[in-house]
Amino acid sequence: MTIQFAAEEDTGLILRFIKELADYEGMLSEVEATEELLRKWIFEKKKAEVLIGKEGGEPVGFALFFHNFSTFLGRAGIYLEDLYVRPEYRGKGCGTAFLKRLAEIAVERGCGRLEWWCLDWNKPSIEFYRAMGAVPMDDWTVYRITGDQLKKLSGHAGNSERSESDGEDERHAYAGQGKN
Repeated sequence: MTIQFAAEEDTGLILRFIKELADYEGMLSEVEATEELLRKWIFEKKKAEVLIGKEGGEPVGFALFFHNFSTFLGRAGIYLEDLYVRPEYRGKGCGTAFLKRLAEIAVERGCGRLEWWCLDWNKPSIEFYRAMGAVPMDDWTVYRITGDQLKKLSGHAGNSERSESDGEDERHAYAGQGKN
């Protein structure tokens, strides 16, 4: 399998992978992403990076990640938002190849860690991650503020239009996700 950084022309493929992953997780109705939004936030604002895996020229999966920061380590880490391999390619080393490449990127960039979340019911993924040496952060609870509650907290509750900074403000709603 070859793994390369996505280019802007891969935006449609990225969205397709996001929807396939959401469907697998039973969350397809929650996907608000569009090609326009992904193009803006990934390729114009450069808020995330995407790796695309291909086998024989066929796209088999993707990994979307961005940098976070550990105050305890005093340096950046990589947060893996999504790792998805199409069902017909699972069990063939694709997931391992993605995690290995992400680890290489983390080491090359001087990052202190690579981390991600996994749904509690996703036993195949949990077993895979543990086999790779990943350790669950059982003492941590994830908190999130979104939508109207986020606007209320920000003082913009009366503003019904999404401002240019809404997405950036939402990112701050994940304070503590880095598990310093």
